[in-house]
Amino acid sequence: MAKVTLVFAALLIALGLVSYLGTGSQHPTALIPAWFGLALGVFGFLAISPSESRRKLFMHVNVTIGLVGFLGAGIRAVQEFVHAGSTGKPIDSIAVGAQVTMAGLLLIYVLLCVRSFIAARRAGKV
Repeated sequence: MAKVTLVFAALLIALGLVSYLGTGSQHPTALIPAWFGLALGVFGFLAISPSESRRKLFMHVNVTIGLVGFLGAGIRAVQEFVHAGSTGKPIDSIAVGAQVTMAGLLLIYVLLCVRSFIAARRAGKV
């Protein structure tokens, strides 16, 4: 699962960079997905360990980062839609697109992690 984490980390970093460049490098908050990707990447590398206890610890840290990122991006995207609907202002498509994409990626990641944890528990590895 650590290698899957590194893939999702790379995707989030790419999303952050594309979002930042898509805003004309004017909005540093567009880099938020990249920071989450960096955190996942660091702990993903640390999870590649022969020590089972270290691997479990860092994968639980990663799934927590993923869950926090999913909730933050999802809530923020919903707030944007509600605010745009109530004020009639147009939606910032780059920001909302990045938030929805980040939330979607992290939801998939968290579900994969939970599935992996359940499979490990059933196999008697935990």
